[in-house]
Formats: sequence, structure tokens, C-alpha cells
Amino acid sequence: MAKVRHEDQIGLRIRVVLGDGLVIGPGRADLLHFIQETGSIAAAGRRMGMSYKRAWQLAEALNEAFSGPLIAANKGGAAGGGATLTALGIAVLRAYRDLQAQALASGAASLALLSAAMTRITPGDPADESIS
Repeated sequence: MAKVRHEDQIGLRIRVVLGDGLVIGPGRADLLHFIQETGSIAAAGRRMGMSYKRAWQLAEALNEAFSGPLIAANKGGAAGGGATLTALGIAVLRAYRDLQAQALASGAASLALLSAAMTRITPGDPADESIS
């Protein structure tokens, strides 16, 4: 699944950072969501169009960023492996999604004003070349 871009809509991308490091943002939240949905880190990564290695790197980073693991991974083999979100993982994902919803609700009027004030330029439009 490729990233969905909404080029015709203005929006917010919430990132929670600590010091210089990203703790959780839209991509990591989506990874948690797809792990919960698919039961697999690899399948979640495929859904997002990322490599197996990158999905595991992000999963490990998420597990290290919090007081406990967000993702519990089971080794493959005869049992088939898989991954699930821990109770903390579910709580963190819910808190992040709530934060996104609250930010959008609180900023709706300002986003509407910004959107109305923006010039719409279509890629390939001659006016687009003047921006480069």
C-alpha cells in the first residue's frame, strides 16, 4: 500500500518528539495500526510499501522509545510467528489517534482560513515552474 497523499486538502501531520528523536508520528502510528490489523510486522510493512527490514527497524525503535514494548513478536517456524500490539501498544496508538483528532478539531477554523488563502498550483502547470 503506497502512501496516500491528499494534495487537494490541507491537513496536519502530528509528530511527537523527545529531544532530537522522533517518538511517534503518522508512519509509526500506521505501522502499529497495520500490525494490529494483520498480525504481522512484515505484512504491515508490505501494506505501507516498505521493506521487511525497515518495518522491523521501526518496530524495534517503537519498542525502545517507550517504558515497555508496544509490539510483541513471535518467531516463525511451525507455529507461523506473528506480531500483536501489547496493551501499552494499543494505548499508545489510541492516544496518538486521539491527539490527531483533537488537533484537527481544534485547528479546523485556522486550517480552513489557510486553505482559502493558498494558491492552488497543479503539477505541470506553467505557474508551477516559477516556484523552482
